Amino acid sequence: MKTTGMTTMEIKKINKSKVYHLIYDSRTISKQGIASALEMGINTVTQNLKLLEEEGMIERKGCFESTGGRKARAIRILPTARISLGIEILRKRLHIAAVDLYGNILEQESYTIPFQVSSAYCEQVGQKVNAFTVKYAFSPSRILGAAIAIQGLISTDGSSVSYGRVLDHTGMKLSDFSRHIPYPCRLEHDSKAAGYLETWHQEKFRDSIVVLLNQNLGGAVILDGKVHNGLGMHSGSIEHMCINPDGPLCYCGERGCLETYCYADSLEHAAGTDIPSFFAELRLGNPAFSKIWKDYLRHQAFAVCSLNVVLDCYVIISGYLAPFFLPEDLELLTQMITDISPFKQQNDFIFLSSHGQLAPPVGAALYYIDEFLHNM
Repeated sequence: MKTTGMTTMEIKKINKSKVYHLIYDSRTISKQGIASALEMGINTVTQNLKLLEEEGMIERKGCFESTGGRKARAIRILPTARISLGIEILRKRLHIAAVDLYGNILEQESYTIPFQVSSAYCEQVGQKVNAFTVKYAFSPSRILGAAIAIQGLISTDGSSVSYGRVLDHTGMKLSDFSRHIPYPCRLEHDSKAAGYLETWHQEKFRDSIVVLLNQNLGGAVILDGKVHNGLGMHSGSIEHMCINPDGPLCYCGERGCLETYCYADSLEHAAGTDIPSFFAELRLGNPAFSKIWKDYLRHQAFAVCSLNVVLDCYVIISGYLAPFFLPEDLELLTQMITDISPFKQQNDFIFLSSHGQLAPPVGAALYYIDEFLHNM
């Protein structure tokens, strides 16, 4: 980077940023390693390490193996120097998660709180968030912000829900929640938040489709490493792909949407039992449940095949149902897609998320982590 014309303060800020980001990316590194990698004088490195230590952003922990002289101290960032909160609002539940600077979940809680479009509900959410931070001793100075993942499309300026038929909350405002939460807040579409998580620092998935299998279905399209919003913020809304014009009535008012066949609750309705019990019976070989599951996967295969014809990219299965999938389920889904696809499929193009139902709140929380790292 050219420094011609920059002030001394600007150059110092750039050098500190370079040192911090190298430590962040390296996980652990020595002082000499920093000087070598950045082609920076050892005195400049020392000064910046001193500054970052005083700010509580890094620590020296352990030593590297000796190469003949004194053992070099291992330097790493403090992942919990700053944290971000992710909140997911569902019809019957509320999830809260705290993540560190590497996006790791530090703590998480789930609460049974029926959703309501009311000031009392928003106040209750704020109370739960505040109780959560107190319970786990997260000091306010470390909290970057609270990102709220909610079902429904978010307005382009992020101030309100522009389409919220699932929870009947169209027009609900960010300020309804933020007035009860003492940190910077933002609204995120839950599906897009999940999509962002699945591709965060994952070069392989820079182009991908995320299928969010929650109580309601959702999706996200990732292009060149970024969540694609589209002109009207509804890119990735795979739940409203019509797969049968004469099918069941969807909450959107149309018939035969993928939502009516592949949302998690459809399994419960068909089987007459809850999801854990359904999969327990399925794994025991219950023939009726096996038929329900194959029908479910068949509808999902039709949609994924259609999407893959257009986008030709990786598919990530995320959300509440993801942890219930076994390798043989992915094999069956892949085979179903291959059987109806006009093109030969790549090997291993479908992947399972490791975050399950926490994908939306964790993905939403990453916004503040990214903002911090960008400005660091």
